[in-house]
Amino acid sequence: MLRTMLDEYGVDDIEITMQTRFTEDLELESIDLVALAGSLEARYGQHVNFAEFVADLELDEIIDLSVGHLVRHVAQRLRAAEGGS
Repeated sequence: MLRTMLDEYGVDDIEITMQTRFTEDLELESIDLVALAGSLEARYGQHVNFAEFVADLELDEIIDLSVGHLVRHVAQRLRAAEGGS
């Protein structure tokens, strides 16, 4: 999903790891994160609520948000949804 977004921006040669940061490494802006949130919702529905996830973070945590942090959140929310929570 993220790779598709970056390809659309013409940034297809960046290596993405769990430590890759959205702002610092990928140079994504807040509007890009909004687009990513829309993609997450389209794929997973309300099980993965990006706005709720970000609302629980401090500003410096949002600025330093890594791919791994988001992946862990998505995985946790999907496991909770499967378990009926």
